Amino acid sequence: MRAKTKVTPAEDAARRILAAVRAIPRGEVAGYGEVARQAGLPGRARLVAKLLSSNDDASLPWHRVLRSDGRIAFPDGSEGYLEQSARLRGEGVVVERGRVRGQRAAPTLDDQIWGPMSG
Repeated sequence: MRAKTKVTPAEDAARRILAAVRAIPRGEVAGYGEVARQAGLPGRARLVAKLLSSNDDASLPWHRVLRSDGRIAFPDGSEGYLEQSARLRGEGVVVERGRVRGQRAAPTLDDQIWGPMSG
């Protein structure tokens, strides 16, 4: 009989984040914070960014994850920026000056509970 190995909290978080990234449909994007929420880790957007920065799985659609305002997180013109832009465009996503057109900032907790503030 094979002994069960206990999954650490960090391994569990990584597994859930990677599953959330894989669940983003082709041609769509999500912010780091949205990925964290989908993984059951609200407020952990930086953990998502850290995990993706160390990713070596070529099949992971990391390019579908953006900043909350729809911008690519890599510096303009860098290798990562150019690759992410090309991958997104290859899926039919419109990228203009490093920003995905139509991508809105992720709602704040107050917006989620009370709705957006008016005027």
